[in-house]
Amino acid sequence: MQDHDKFDLTRINVLIVDDNAQSLDIMAQVLTGFGARNLTRCSSAKEARDALAIHRFDLILSDASMPGEDGYDLLKWLRREGKEPNRFCPALIVTGHTRSSQVKKARDCGAHFVVAKPIQPNILLERIFWVARDERMFVDCEAYAGPDRRFKFEGPPPGEEGRRGNDLPAEVGAATEGNMSQDELDAMMKVAKVAL
Repeated sequence: MQDHDKFDLTRINVLIVDDNAQSLDIMAQVLTGFGARNLTRCSSAKEARDALAIHRFDLILSDASMPGEDGYDLLKWLRREGKEPNRFCPALIVTGHTRSSQVKKARDCGAHFVVAKPIQPNILLERIFWVARDERMFVDCEAYAGPDRRFKFEGPPPGEEGRRGNDLPAEVGAATEGNMSQDELDAMMKVAKVAL
C-alpha cells in the first residue's frame, strides 16, 4: 500500500484563495480529482477572512499575489489573529514567483510549504501528504507565529548575533535572481532534523 492510499480527502474542508478565477477553478478541479468534496472558494483575502470566521478548515491553499491584501498577509493575519482551530490549519502558498526571497517570505508568514505555478497535480498531492505527515510544533512568539521553521542549522541571520530574536520582516524588491525549481523549493521547505 502506498502512502496516498492511506489518506482520504473526501471529508476534509479546504479553503482555496485566488483572485484569478481560472486559477481558482484549476485548483478546485485538481483537489476534486483527488477526492476532496468540501471546497470553499474565495477570490480575495477579505472573503477568506469571512470564511475563516465561520467555518473550520483542514487545509488552506492561497495564491501569494493578490491585489490589496495578498496571500502572505492573509497567512500572517491568520497565524496571529485568526480563531482556533483555523489559526493552526496547514497552509500552502501557491505562486508563480519562486525567488528565494519570496519563498522565505512565505515561510516567515507561517506557510507550511510553497507550490509553484503552474500547478502540477502530482506535486500538489505530494505536498498535501507532507502536510498531513508534518509533525512540526506550532511556534508562537513575538517575532513569528506558525509551524517551526528551523529546518536546518545555519546559525543566526547574517550580521545578527543570537538566534532570530530580532528578525526583520522580509521585504521583496526587484528580482535579483531567477525563480527556483520545485526541487529547490522542496529542499528549502521540507522538514529536516536540526541541531539545537
